[in-house]
Amino acid sequence: MTAAIAPGPTAQAILRRRRARAGWLVLVLLALAGAAVLSVALGTRDVGWSAILAGVRGGTDTIAEAVVAVRVPRTVLAALAGAALGLAGAVMQGVTRNPLADPGILGINAGAAMAVVIGIAWFGMVRLEAFLWTAILGAGLAAGFVYAVGTMGRGGATPLKLALAGAATAIAASSFTVAIILPRNDIAGGVRSWQVGGVGGATWEAILPCLPLLAAGFVLCLISARSLNLLALGDEAAAGLGARVAWARASAALGAVMLCGATTAICGPIGFVGLVVPHLCRLLIGVDHRWLLPFSALAGAILLILADVLGRIVARPSEMDVGIVTAFLGAPVFIWIVRKRRVRDL
Repeated sequence: MTAAIAPGPTAQAILRRRRARAGWLVLVLLALAGAAVLSVALGTRDVGWSAILAGVRGGTDTIAEAVVAVRVPRTVLAALAGAALGLAGAVMQGVTRNPLADPGILGINAGAAMAVVIGIAWFGMVRLEAFLWTAILGAGLAAGFVYAVGTMGRGGATPLKLALAGAATAIAASSFTVAIILPRNDIAGGVRSWQVGGVGGATWEAILPCLPLLAAGFVLCLISARSLNLLALGDEAAAGLGARVAWARASAALGAVMLCGATTAICGPIGFVGLVVPHLCRLLIGVDHRWLLPFSALAGAILLILADVLGRIVARPSEMDVGIVTAFLGAPVFIWIVRKRRVRDL
């Protein structure tokens, strides 16, 4: 007696799903445009449409236009950083099959930040290009160490073991970073402000050198979508379907590390974006990485732009760094995910 084969989705169901995803894509793009407008318009000093249009065209005749000219690169940086962190988080969760994977929770951002501080304090680094490559190296070493520790013991790399290994690595790296900074009054002020994580003071001169590395990271992550779909079935099933498991995991992880390292180098360590965004996107469009990855990038850009706007509004006339805002938003989501998943195996 043969087992019954469950029927697949009908053509109408597939069509409805595609229409729903297309609808969400339009809404997300509109939300991104709206968030960008709010970022340019709101802050310590609000500006109107005429000043926004003049400032975007490069006008600086009035104070409002000068404010817009400063906020435009800040908005672009927030969008790039949010997209990079959202996409990196989705890729990490796919590579490790761990719902708690996030560049901050896994210690990757802390590793990148520690590497940059070591470069500044011990080797006198001053060029942004050096910061970028050093941060990527630190992020890669931290990711490899956390994954190696998380796979030890019975059961391999369980979500809880990876989260604990990442948390321990992040604490150790942060403590070592502080130990380096404390006796160095010459670098302490700037480094401490950068460690919080923010997009204030963004300039085109700082953004442009990051674009090639960010572009390479985006491409590596996005082309890994099919491989991540296969890895979700398990390593043996993925290999049986033709995937080169080790290569697929390594290339996707490399793209995520490049995104995290480049973002940390220019913005500082910003946490929880890569945790919150992929879970939200799965609720909207499902688990297919061919849709999940680009949606995570777009949603990450929206989240970080709005977090930056919120930090400017709640702390008027001063500002609250975006890294603080994302921590307030992300911590409750992390607790909710842990309770929902009931992760207990050590």
